[in-house]
Amino acid sequence: MMKKFQLLSLLTATLILAACSVAPLYEKPQVMMPQQFKEAHGSLKGEQGSQWQTAQPSEVADRGLWWQVFNDATLNDLEEQALLDNQNLQAAIARLAQSRALLKDERSARTPQISAGMSPTLQRVSPDSQRAESGSEQTLWRAQAQIAYEADLFGRVSSLIGAAQADAEQSAALLQSVQLSLQADVAQQYFTIRELDAEQEILRYTVDLRAKMVQLTQYRFDAGDIGELELVRARSELASAESETLAVSRRRAIAEHALAILLGKAPAEFNLAAMPLQRINIQIPAGLPSTLLERRPDIAAAERAMAAANARIGVARAAYFPRLNITSALGYESSDIGHLFEWSSRTFLLGPLIGTMLSLPILDGGKRDAGLARARAVYEEDVALYRQTVLKAFGEVEDNLASLRIIDRQTGVQDNAVIYSERASSLAQSRYREGLVSYIEVIDADRTLLSQRRVTLQLNAERARATVQLIRALGGSWQAPAQPNLAQASR
Repeated sequence: MMKKFQLLSLLTATLILAACSVAPLYEKPQVMMPQQFKEAHGSLKGEQGSQWQTAQPSEVADRGLWWQVFNDATLNDLEEQALLDNQNLQAAIARLAQSRALLKDERSARTPQISAGMSPTLQRVSPDSQRAESGSEQTLWRAQAQIAYEADLFGRVSSLIGAAQADAEQSAALLQSVQLSLQADVAQQYFTIRELDAEQEILRYTVDLRAKMVQLTQYRFDAGDIGELELVRARSELASAESETLAVSRRRAIAEHALAILLGKAPAEFNLAAMPLQRINIQIPAGLPSTLLERRPDIAAAERAMAAANARIGVARAAYFPRLNITSALGYESSDIGHLFEWSSRTFLLGPLIGTMLSLPILDGGKRDAGLARARAVYEEDVALYRQTVLKAFGEVEDNLASLRIIDRQTGVQDNAVIYSERASSLAQSRYREGLVSYIEVIDADRTLLSQRRVTLQLNAERARATVQLIRALGGSWQAPAQPNLAQASR
């Protein structure tokens, strides 16, 4: 009766200590945030931006099939291919599976570990132990089940599980981050290729124009109206344009290869038909809500890293307190295998098989102090990284809002520059045909026109890329169509 009472008392004390967790209460650090975007004032049709609140990570929120805002069937198809076959994304999915397996491993500590086995033991007993002149040997057969369990004293096991849970959630957020980055990279690379196609089209027009000018110059040289210098200059300008065309072809081939890799394909397996970039006019709604930025997966990942670090402080603190490892074995033991499983052969052991049941290190040379200091330092580092991630997110949104605002104004001015350059080039060619000006003026006007058209093309490409980057900075589209969530689908 006394033994049962002692066992019951031990169990009660264990349960009470298990409820006494020494892990610090996790509270997400506050981050000082501006009330609104600097670029929100008048950046979008003169409307004032909305008020923004401190970011609350929400990486599981639907980001939408944001690339559909460009209304481009080719881009839609490329994005779908990338989500299926990109190897970096597959690696991120595997990392999430690893972290969830580790979480499952930590959770297994909540249940007793049971194992069974059977083996013979050959033992020679010393003469002194039997007070005999010679010892004796005997073979002992055992068939036992062993049970081991660590009581969750002071929340050590719970803290380990909490850290693993936060790590798994961080991996899920990082998967979303990889997915969003992949989608943006595919769109960026696609628009780069289309920009090169448009530049190639401009250069082909320039080559055709300069070829005609060479023919005209050759005709005038043969007629004796001009000297050889102007003919050589015309041929030089034609060769220069042809060389630039080849340079653009090289850049286009490299960009296409890079896009193939993003799609999980070998370059030899992928070809993208030429499609010159046209101006993309997508109206960004004014007063974007702050909840959009909350979906950024890198912010969610940084916040989960803090939670994991906080839980590990609890693990480090628990090292100062006793650990209770309960082990036992029960089964059968006999010197004759034929009688091994008889009722009289039963045996049991309650207590540690090796070492002690209740352990507490007394002198460790500062090891526990160092572990706790390191855990706290890791947490402080993660706090700083979280705050920096949030600030970086706001900076990226500001950058791309500013880019879109200025590009919009610059494009209007640049369109006028192209119109004037086209007129100047046409006048220079007409005057050259009439023999009123030298070929140098034609070359100068032609170069100016080519330069202005390229600037216009660059602005069109920058507008597309800045739109992609803004969506990426917001953590997804400002719209909300349905989208499969890879992090959830992989569970």
